[in-house]
This record gives sequence, structure tokens and C-alpha cells, in this order.
Amino acid sequence: MIVYFTGTGNSRRAAQLLASRLGRPLTDAFSYIREGKQLSLTSEQPWIFVSPTYGWQLPHVFRDLILNADLQGSRDAYFVMTCGAGVGNAEQYLRQLCDKKGLSFKGLQPLVMPENYIAMFPVPDERAAGVLIKKADKQLERAVPLMAQGLALPAVKAGLAGKAMSGVVNTVFTRGVVTAKPFRVTADCTGCGKCTRVCPQNNISLATGRPVWSAECIHCMACINHCPAKAIEYGKKSVGKPRYLCPEWKETKEND
Repeated sequence: MIVYFTGTGNSRRAAQLLASRLGRPLTDAFSYIREGKQLSLTSEQPWIFVSPTYGWQLPHVFRDLILNADLQGSRDAYFVMTCGAGVGNAEQYLRQLCDKKGLSFKGLQPLVMPENYIAMFPVPDERAAGVLIKKADKQLERAVPLMAQGLALPAVKAGLAGKAMSGVVNTVFTRGVVTAKPFRVTADCTGCGKCTRVCPQNNISLATGRPVWSAECIHCMACINHCPAKAIEYGKKSVGKPRYLCPEWKETKEND
């Protein structure tokens, strides 16, 4: 069973590729997180959890979903984390998660994919994004045989900087940087409400046809990237940056 969480599609694409190659079912965590439902699943094959990297760790909402889930069957667990540059010391925290959940950690596969974190980092244009996506697909393909055989993935080493990023920096980032306050809409907003529907925290509502953000934002950047009118900005930091949505993975001759 492959369980994935995504904001702009990177992790969905990785999960779709794995599902095709391994012949395993997919479960989207979106509705479980948004509605606060318990994940209750059974899998006789190793679990594969796929998600973005938030502050050099697994997103806390996805971590909590796994911790509170009723997972029957296999006790082996793989993790795939999409990222803009690296995952820091995420592996240590994934091992701790598995220990708490009674799972056997089988490894972490980081995947460098196009950056979607408009609130802080540069976002690649369509051509550059396409290059990164193809590289990530090929990297994930190399991990498939190990997962298929239930073998451990190579350890992801983290130096002092990586340990700091996933440790103290994650704490400071989560508490001090992740806020919805800078979000705003321009006159281009059509009031279509798509931002309210793609928010995994159910954190956006419409007031007089305009989106209003509450305090439960996790900076998934789904709202700003999914807006069809490109009418959402994050203060001045997002102005002029491309919006990014990862295309879904499909079997093509190029994938062979």
C-alpha cells in the first residue's frame, strides 16, 4: 500500500510511478487530514509513505496521521520525501516515528524535485522544472527493485548542518515562519473558491467572494499554486515568481 500527501503534485507523481511499477494500490491522505479522519488500512506488502519535505522533516500533519493510523498487516515501512534541495536529518525522525508505531524502518528515498515554496525560495520555470522531474523519475526508478524485494534502501547521511536543519531550525521554522498572515489576493481574484477546496487544513474560507486565511496554515502552497487566476500572493515574496503544479505521472515510451 502506498499512502501519499501532496500540496502541488510532486509527491503524487512519485506515488503514481511507484504504484505503476510495483502494482500496489494508492491512498491519498488529503481527505483524512482535511476531515480529521483516522487512516485505517491493511497491506500485506511493505507500506510506502510519500510526502513533501517541510522544514527538513516529514510534514507534521502527515506524521500525526501515520502515528494515529490503524495499520494492519505488514510492519515494514519505506518513505519517499520530495524536496527542493535536501531532507537534512529526516531519516532519524522517521526511525523514531517507526519505533513509536511499531514499524520496521526500511529506508528513505529523497527526491529533488521542482521547488514550490514560493514563500521563501525561487521557483523554476517550466523548462527547468521538466528537467528536474525527469531526473527525479529516474532516481526513483532505481529504488523500485529494492522496494519490490523488500530490501533496505541506502542510508541517507546527514552532517552537522543537516542535523541542525531537521532539529532546531525545524522548530524555529514551524513556530516562527509558518503563518498565513502575508497571504493576500489581487484584483484578479474571481472568487472561484478553488483555494478553499485544495487546502488540506480546511484553513481558507470565502468572505464576500474573497479568500480569508485562518491560523492553521502549514505552508503547503497549494492555494497559491492552484489559483487559476494567479491572484494569490504571499506578501511581496511571491510577486513575479512562476506558479508550479507537477504533472501527473503517466506511462509513456520515454518511461520505458
